[in-house]
Amino acid sequence: MTYKKLTPEEQWVIINKGTERPFTGKYNEFFETGVYTCKQCGAPLYRSEDKFPSHCGWPSFDDEIEGAVRREVDADGRRTEILCANCGGHLGHVFEGEMLTAKNQRHCVNSISMDFVSAEELASKKGGELKKAYFAGGCFWGVEHLLQQVPGVVAVVSGYMGGHVDNPSYQQVCGKTTGHLETVEVLYDPAQVDFETLTKLFFEIHDPTQDDGQGPDLGPQYASAVFVNDDEERGIVDKLIALLENKGLDVVTRVLPMQRFWRAEEYHQDYYVKTGKTPYCHRYQKRF
Repeated sequence: MTYKKLTPEEQWVIINKGTERPFTGKYNEFFETGVYTCKQCGAPLYRSEDKFPSHCGWPSFDDEIEGAVRREVDADGRRTEILCANCGGHLGHVFEGEMLTAKNQRHCVNSISMDFVSAEELASKKGGELKKAYFAGGCFWGVEHLLQQVPGVVAVVSGYMGGHVDNPSYQQVCGKTTGHLETVEVLYDPAQVDFETLTKLFFEIHDPTQDDGQGPDLGPQYASAVFVNDDEERGIVDKLIALLENKGLDVVTRVLPMQRFWRAEEYHQDYYVKTGKTPYCHRYQKRF
């Protein structure tokens, strides 16, 4: 097998089992959607959905791609070293029992030991193209959790859209002064699921008739809305709203033009997966 030519710095970590300085790696605070691969051989190692902010100074994952990572007793006789199962390149160490996530393990990996391939790049390599849809339906935790279970959905990200402040914080949005709605960005493969199917499900997992929030979460930031990319999407949403109104529902969901999406803080991402809890104000109710 032909391996990538490594720089002296990469060799020091990957071959000689060194460690990069904490808080300096390019992937430490990086949370895009895709796959992390071995810098030396290119083998897939970790999925972005298994990455979490541990604040330890190195990228942290609570799971690996099955069979991708090998464990060995470290030379210090105490820690457990993790290596690429394909080429043996040093990745870092794994720790258990810290209770940082529900899986209760932390793969502490050197950024320099990895490369990153985005979901869009992966789709392009397969001859496809991914699309994005944006839904606001109350607390983004529940909307994210239910939409990401749909076959064909690659990733769902919680964030903010529709306001007038750049890169708002959760505290600012909760202050009801920025104009943002808690919104999810759905990255999906149109060859497997279409926009109409996703929008139907959106209307079935929240109450599109509640105008003061969603469930017990009250406030303008919890309003119901679909942010559309074009007239085709707007037409689909309008059609579905008309169907619901013909069934007697007084739909308050707004159809708005897409604006800049701001990713929410990392502790909001995959909230129910990481905590093991279940949505408190979102559930499926068949409407179509």
